Formats: sequence, C-alpha cells, structure tokens
Amino acid sequence: MTSEITLFVNPAAGGGRGVRAARSAASALRDAGFHVGTVTGDGPEDALSRARTAVEEGTGALIAVGGDGTANLALQAVVGTGTPFGLVAAGTGNDFARALGMPLREPATAGRMIADALRSGRSRDVDLGRIGDRWFGAVLASGFDSRVNDRGNRMRVPLGRFTYDLAMVAELAAFRPLPYRIALDGGDVREVEATLVAVGNGPSYGGGMRICPGADLTDGLFDITVVGACSRATLLRVFPRVYRGTHVGHPAVTVLRAASVELAVADVTGYADGELVGPLPLTAHCVPGAVRVVGP
Repeated sequence: MTSEITLFVNPAAGGGRGVRAARSAASALRDAGFHVGTVTGDGPEDALSRARTAVEEGTGALIAVGGDGTANLALQAVVGTGTPFGLVAAGTGNDFARALGMPLREPATAGRMIADALRSGRSRDVDLGRIGDRWFGAVLASGFDSRVNDRGNRMRVPLGRFTYDLAMVAELAAFRPLPYRIALDGGDVREVEATLVAVGNGPSYGGGMRICPGADLTDGLFDITVVGACSRATLLRVFPRVYRGTHVGHPAVTVLRAASVELAVADVTGYADGELVGPLPLTAHCVPGAVRVVGP
C-alpha cells in the first residue's frame, strides 16, 4: 500500500475543532512514516469532488476529520472503491465514530490507531445504508426526530448538542402521531400510527442517543425502531432512556429487522447521518461490506 494518504477535513467541525484535530492526527500519521495530504473545499460539492479525485489518483486511504456530516461526505467518495476509510472524530455528534469504536475528540490517539491499522494491513468491511445513490453509516431518521432536525436547522444561534434538545421541546407543542406505511424487504407492509421511525445501520444518532441499540454494522440488516402513537408526557418519560438504549423495552416501541425498508408518510423529511436526504417516501437498502474501514 502506498504511504501517501489523504485527510478529508471539515475546518468548521465542532466549532473549529476540525483544524486542530487535523493537525494532531496528521502529526501522528507522519510520525508513523506516512506522507499526509489534506483535502478541504469551498463547500460540500467542491470538497466531495476533491476527495473523489484523491481516491481516483490512488491515495492509500481517505481519513475524514470532523463529525458525522464530514464522515458521510467522505463515504460517498470511497464506497465501492476498495480505498480504506478512516475517521478522526472532531464534530458535535460523532455517532458513526461511536459505531466504529473510534475515540471521540482524541485526534492524536485516533491518528495512531489508524496508522497502526494501515501499517499492519488490518481492516474490516462494514455495512452502509443506501438511499438511491446516497450512502449513510449510522441512522436514517424520520418523523418527530426529523422535524426536530428541521427546527434545529432553522435556529439562528448554534448551540451544539443542546440545539437538538431545545428544538425537541419546541416541536413537542405541535406534534401529532403520523400515519406511516412501512414495507420490509419488498413484502411485509405495516400501516401504523407512529411518532417516529428510525432506520439504524449503526446504533445512535444525535450525539449518543442509542435509538437503535441492537444495530450491528456487520450483519447485513437494519434495526428499525418504531415509536408508536404516544402522548407528549409518555414521549418525555421515554426520551431520557434513549441515551441508554433501554427505551426499546417500552410498550410503545417496536423493533423490526430487515435488509431493506420503504417509509412513506406525508410532510416528513428524512435525515441520514444528520444530513438532509429529502421527503418521504424513501427506500433504504443495507449493503453488506460496502466500505473498508481502518481503525480498532
């Protein structure tokens, strides 16, 4: 494998932590004998184009430095190419990094782990979700949580992880259960009143909320968490349990498993890895071994 590798950096990640994290990770990688180049961009499309060019030109690995949005963008460049993907968590949520077992906000440690994996040839293939030609690593969110995302994105003052909590409280005042149509593996169809439906390739979203606690990156299946119709009071009681993943024991919660799922409901957008995908209906497929990962 070539010793030339590429850092894919979001300078704005984590309120500016991305730049500092990139320096620390690059130093650790250079100390291990690697030649490190850096890719940024004038926006997501430009950054993705530059990352794809680095992959096409034969970089030995593409290492994303940032949060879930940066990781998601980097995945679009490496999926299906065989180029190893690494992740240095430096964002707000870092849920895909959690799923991969990478250290959070410890860029030098992450850099050393990635360097060791590259030197020893240690890698593993993990599943990704696919919606059309768009790939995701952690969770596809829809319903109450995606409407909270909509509201949080409209907030003028960024508050990091607290943005989600404040947006959730505001959204509660207007929210009602939604009439979902859920089709599993092209066959089994369920029509349910649901507060939210989350499709998990990985276990968590929103900065550690274990909405799909049993999701496994290597089993070829999604865990689909359906929170049924419930009152605001019930939702508020259940919500704190999401951080431990114990909400799945509540009677209002059902967990389904499938390799593909179609979600249909009016006036709801989907978010994958915290990034806007588009309005429902959406069909997601779990693609086994879609990306080669270096790390623990």
